[in-house]
Amino acid sequence: MTTPSATAMQGGIGTVATGVRASEAAAQEHRFHIGPADFYDVLTAIQFNLLTALGLREKHFLVDIGCGSLRAGRLLIPYLASGHYFGIEPLPWLIQEGIDNEIGESMIRIKRPQFSNDENFSLGVFGQQFDFMIAQSIFSHTSQAQIRRCVAEARKVLAPQGVFAATFFDGPVNYTGDQWVAKADYTLEHMRSMVEEQGMALTPITWSHPDPQQWILIHHPGVTVALAQPTDAQRLVTLEDRLALAQQQFLNIKNHPYVRFGMRIKFFLVWVGFERRRLARGLRKMLGLG
Repeated sequence: MTTPSATAMQGGIGTVATGVRASEAAAQEHRFHIGPADFYDVLTAIQFNLLTALGLREKHFLVDIGCGSLRAGRLLIPYLASGHYFGIEPLPWLIQEGIDNEIGESMIRIKRPQFSNDENFSLGVFGQQFDFMIAQSIFSHTSQAQIRRCVAEARKVLAPQGVFAATFFDGPVNYTGDQWVAKADYTLEHMRSMVEEQGMALTPITWSHPDPQQWILIHHPGVTVALAQPTDAQRLVTLEDRLALAQQQFLNIKNHPYVRFGMRIKFFLVWVGFERRRLARGLRKMLGLG
């Protein structure tokens, strides 16, 4: 979802990977526009693996909310049966760039995905009931009113046993603005209350995300969903992923030119302090003061 330029806000760690030339960035604008290019392939796999773990098969109907440049669509469109993938993205050029650079027009002719450029989460625009829905890094930028709108629309089109997978930033306070932002935090309990206000239920799950964001499953009340109880192995993998991400972020900060300059200044100031004390001791000795 891209309104205004919401996909540019996705991925709170930055928009251009360190060391990437400007020419490369221009050639891959469709990737950089929706977050760090380093995460593009990883988030493709994470979304596909999650959906198949939840039970997605080629016969199912799926809507990708905020499909952008088809980061998830480049695997989902070939996988699903013809006419079973639907994507919502307000920026038409971004979808076209995804088609041109990620899957090709021939795949579009074979699989016949449908797209909408709606900006208001109008999920009924396709006239289709969905078995699966996904909104990766959408609620992490939206207002409370937009989240309520999206969940209310989802309730109308989600199949009785369907699952809506989404992510958000789990934080200590709740975003109270009414605009798309770079990072909108919500507590898990407040997110749950917003979902339940629309007559739906929420189940948090443990699943990898490089930002990191919290994965949740939205579904009709009374539905038992897969992955509701994470295993110790899943928890360990998640912790290892977050540790690796934190280490990489630390290295990026450490190698930033400003930080490196600051470290040089620090060493210089230490040297100046040492020399000042040495000269002071020499001066006191000359004056017979110490």
